[in-house]
Amino acid sequence: MSLNQEDISILLACHGTMASELYTQAFNRYSGFRVVARAWSVGEAVEAVRSNGIQLALISTTLADGPLSGIMALKQIQTACPKVKSVVLLESNEGHLATAAFGAGAKGVFSPSTHGLKSLCRCVRQVSAGQIWASSAQLQEVMEAFSRHAPVKVVNADGAQLLTKREEEIVQLVADGLTNRQIANELKLSEHTVRNNLFRIFDKLGVSTRVELALYAINHSKLLPLAAAPARKEVTAARPSEPRCAAVS
Repeated sequence: MSLNQEDISILLACHGTMASELYTQAFNRYSGFRVVARAWSVGEAVEAVRSNGIQLALISTTLADGPLSGIMALKQIQTACPKVKSVVLLESNEGHLATAAFGAGAKGVFSPSTHGLKSLCRCVRQVSAGQIWASSAQLQEVMEAFSRHAPVKVVNADGAQLLTKREEEIVQLVADGLTNRQIANELKLSEHTVRNNLFRIFDKLGVSTRVELALYAINHSKLLPLAAAPARKEVTAARPSEPRCAAVS
């Protein structure tokens, strides 16, 4: 079947011929999707992305190379083709897998054991459109993992610092789950100043939501030794039906 211009071109990387075939047939029945390549190993997945004009990679956590080899494939795909968006298919509900997936560059995580194909199609559409997909529980785990690694310095590919010290403080407090008012109280600033700083941070990093900001920081951070400041437990996370959080407010 030919690929229409508006179709999302998908790489399906998973361990097991039956599962791969079922996913392929299901996606190709839906308008707007086309599985154009399949892979069973890390090397095959990277080569498929390089050779087939893939827009989105659906990757199981386990490939033929062994447990968590899908995370390895994701990292190599991000290095080889950084514009390709990826969704990791989680084979268990262990929270650290979602954190590992986002840390490797995924834009979404999906649990096939608890959600059906229609939800997966929505996930692919949302991620392809530039949004983040995860359940509230998964986002909470990611945020808490990020908080435990504070403080950080957000850097670009060359290691150059992207944010001012004040902006880095705000990024950390956002990841800790604080609201603008709480951040203002913590840093002795006005809410207006906090909001303006967030707009500048979003513009610098090319993100548009608080969740995307935290995930960007995880993917582009130079981790420093843990500070004495206690990690906070409040977390702002999306409900399962709302993959994105409020942008600035």
